Amino acid sequence: MSTTSIATTSGLAPKKWSDALFAMVGKQPTPVNSLSGPAPTMDKSSKVLRRQSTTDMPIVRVNDLAQSAGDTVRVDCANIVKLRAVMGDENAEGKGAKLDFSFRDIRIDMATLPVSAGGKMTQKRFQHDLRQNALAQLKGGIPNFLWQRILTLLAGSRGQQDGVDWILPLATDPEFDAMMVNSVRAPSFNRHYVVDGNDLIQGGAQLASIDTTDALKLVHIDVLSALISELTLRMMPIRIPGDPAAGDDPIKGVLMLDHLTWNSIITDTTASNNIRTWQANAMERASYGNLRAHPLFSGSPWLWNGILVRKMGDFGIRFLGSTTTKHITSANRYTATETDVTIPALSGTHQVNRSLLLGAQALAMCSGVNTQTEVPYSMLENTTNFGRNLEMAGELMCAEEKLRFSLPDGLGNNEPTDVGVMVIDSVTRRVTA
Repeated sequence: MSTTSIATTSGLAPKKWSDALFAMVGKQPTPVNSLSGPAPTMDKSSKVLRRQSTTDMPIVRVNDLAQSAGDTVRVDCANIVKLRAVMGDENAEGKGAKLDFSFRDIRIDMATLPVSAGGKMTQKRFQHDLRQNALAQLKGGIPNFLWQRILTLLAGSRGQQDGVDWILPLATDPEFDAMMVNSVRAPSFNRHYVVDGNDLIQGGAQLASIDTTDALKLVHIDVLSALISELTLRMMPIRIPGDPAAGDDPIKGVLMLDHLTWNSIITDTTASNNIRTWQANAMERASYGNLRAHPLFSGSPWLWNGILVRKMGDFGIRFLGSTTTKHITSANRYTATETDVTIPALSGTHQVNRSLLLGAQALAMCSGVNTQTEVPYSMLENTTNFGRNLEMAGELMCAEEKLRFSLPDGLGNNEPTDVGVMVIDSVTRRVTA
């Protein structure tokens, strides 16, 4: 059977394989795809070279299509405008509320993920195409690497979960900071909550008093829903494109749980709420405007009091007992100065798991363009050993950053605030294989 072949030395090879890699990575079923919206369809001059996705979803994608020099990408964030009514015949001219936008320049960098495709004799003994196999490894590895960076930024910590599937190393690794590109910042004080019995306590200082009974339960979803509605600096709700109920019945946020926290909730027998009812609510909400096709409603999500509850994937942010993590105290809430807090021993049987509540504009995911392949993710090939061995690599021109702005808190203070993400710390029993 004849096949079409492009030699490694051909000028078409990098473009062909890069296009394939870019397409394959984009189709991977990671949380990134469900948490980001489409790029705008309007063709305005300001959007031609900087394609920014909707600001109504947790992840704002910005693809900088310009091939000029520079290692930063600008992100636009829409702020809530405080309106004021003009009554009766009073002159309203010139009293309009000013539309307010925040801009942030985010640094991007190049990351390379190499994999060896073996030599001529290796290919001779192996019945599968090693080049295709290497491409498949990169197809799975690149989305995992990106999601691990995003998870770390949103959570404000890398945590201590690790394993062969963790491409991003622990924060103690000397190369961790370089791989992250942008700094990992602990949760802002007003976006950090810790489970304490049936309550949620604001601020990470509560971690010093957390114990083995402070598991996340169904009752905390009710507390969280009420809390979101009463925040002085509110998180903006999620608005899925094409959702006709986004105005009347908005999704307050998406609560992302790791597997152990998810199991803690579904095995909770202390509350009267029925998980099956929550799942039925999610499916009913998805029926509005035919949202069942949206990846946020795939799998088995729950919906209660406007909060959509989902699994965060195969990775989690966890802290073992007797270890420290960064937090912001109440005294430092206006400076965002970080200090250590020590987690109790938790009897050696439990650990702290960090869940994420995501609203709109939680994180910016920025990518630039490789001048050779014209796509953010590129495929590289290199032969060694006199051309007998092949090494391949995926090259990424991108970076992410949690969106934090100083916002007025109603008391005359500007408070550093993670505008679209809240973290909730709770305890689960450790599971060892």
